[in-house]
Amino acid sequence: MDEAQSALGGEDRLVPQNPLVQDTVALDSGGSAIATARHHAAGFLTRARDEHGLPVSARAMDLTQLVVSELVTNAHKYAPGPVSLDLRVTGQVVEVSVRDSDPVLPVAHAADAGRIGLHGLEIVMAVAQAFEARPEPEGKRITVRIALLDDPGGHVSERRTP
Repeated sequence: MDEAQSALGGEDRLVPQNPLVQDTVALDSGGSAIATARHHAAGFLTRARDEHGLPVSARAMDLTQLVVSELVTNAHKYAPGPVSLDLRVTGQVVEVSVRDSDPVLPVAHAADAGRIGLHGLEIVMAVAQAFEARPEPEGKRITVRIALLDDPGGHVSERRTP
């Protein structure tokens, strides 16, 4: 995967399809950025549900906050410059995009229960419907899709695998 990694999305690029609801926030480099990002994501999905009547499961709310936390943590840990968080609801998914100034694309490590740390990307990829990491002119953008609803049987909505 040269120009972009799409670990769960196969050949598909994660391109927004007429977003119904969207928001962007620039995050400070301070210690409160991760909490700010999580609260922003929760508020975004709450507004999508309450103001736009979009269905958002409790699981989608929790997973979105988890993904935001992991991606923003990594961005602040490995990138020296600004970080931005983009949230979009398109179709039946919420797209979470984090942009940072480090051009190096992340690589998931092989599973190792004995390893301390470096599990964030593994976690994100395990809960996402789709994942993409792509370079940008001044850094990179990581985009993850999370289903807004579980299926009627209580299972996670269908996840595409490579």
